[in-house]
Amino acid sequence: MADRRVVVTGMGAVTPFGVSVDLFWDSLLAGRSGIGPVTLFDASAFDARIGGEISDFNPADHLDRKTIKRLDRFAQFALVSCDEAVRASGLDMDAIDRRRAAVFFGSGIGGLNELEQQHSRLVQKGPGKVSAFTIPKLMVNAASANISIAYGAKGNSIAVASACASATHAMGDALQHIRHGIADVVFTGGSEAAMTPLALSAFAAMKALSTRNDDPTRASRPFDRDRDGFVLAEGAGAFVFEELEHAKRRGAPILAEVIGFSSSSDADHITQPSESGDGAASAMRAALEDAKLAPDTVDYINAHGTSTPLGDVAETRAIKNVFGPAAKKLIVSSTKSAVGHSLGASGGVELCATILAIRNATVPPTLNLDHQDDDCDLDYCPNTPRDRKISVAMSNSFGFGGHNACIVVRRFD
Repeated sequence: MADRRVVVTGMGAVTPFGVSVDLFWDSLLAGRSGIGPVTLFDASAFDARIGGEISDFNPADHLDRKTIKRLDRFAQFALVSCDEAVRASGLDMDAIDRRRAAVFFGSGIGGLNELEQQHSRLVQKGPGKVSAFTIPKLMVNAASANISIAYGAKGNSIAVASACASATHAMGDALQHIRHGIADVVFTGGSEAAMTPLALSAFAAMKALSTRNDDPTRASRPFDRDRDGFVLAEGAGAFVFEELEHAKRRGAPILAEVIGFSSSSDADHITQPSESGDGAASAMRAALEDAKLAPDTVDYINAHGTSTPLGDVAETRAIKNVFGPAAKKLIVSSTKSAVGHSLGASGGVELCATILAIRNATVPPTLNLDHQDDDCDLDYCPNTPRDRKISVAMSNSFGFGGHNACIVVRRFD
């Protein structure tokens, strides 16, 4: 059977700007930053005291009381973003074969809030006070399972955990699932809510985080010579992936076509990227081959671009390795400069930005790029958005453990 075509028919986003794809996009183009002081807990004694919080998120605005009680914050984000995507897609679950609707959803860490809260209860009050909901709330598959339950999706329901590549790996699996005839509809993306005392202090102990605490909106500065680490964030990005003819039959809106995916491993270091960028380059090159495209057909790359000294240089080298002379014609940007790094959710949030860039013929900027690093010598769309017709775009995600994942989308006419 020939590969079936896969399209995106709905998107949802929970970001530091709030709950809404439109709000996310409008804020990116306005050059706003979602980074600020940590308010979810007292971080005054921490080395890093800033982050990309969804500070105004009230689950009661979106979910019923019973559901809220049974879900960790990361799974709440997943359900809320998925609800926006499903509503945008116009999908009626009663009108489709639920056995051919699947879920592939990523998270790097899962229910860390619940884990920390229940551990505190164990230590302070004893084992009899630990909640019966602890395991169902903290398990990394809580997001995918609860999405499946909420929509009655009876195909595969899979959680994907590959650190900061989780969402993009999940979306790659969703693409293949539809391509090869296993499902017609897949709910996919990623969610993370690791803005907790343990996570913030642990990442800081690794010297991975920016400590620009007195100037939070300028702390995330990918490809800038003065970058000093990433800014921890939370959020979710969700999509309805659908087989093209299935989408056409029900008159669904088609936002973009998903045409390529690949992944690789650095097999080098548990936290640091390969300095040569070879692993990332391998994933990008194979994603283009999967899409049956030459490098010079890509117009835009939404970079992993975390604002770390090693990572930004390695990604730049990888792009130059894959695209050769065409790299100088590309526009590359990092939306983490505005919303921080939401770990396993970041690929979902960034594919949302990538598809919006295609649909609006506008490249979102890389904020705070004031003094470009000499080793980062591509066009990163500094500080202001740029009008640009985009036919083909790539989104990169690279994670601790040497996980690399790249997805390619194109405008659907």
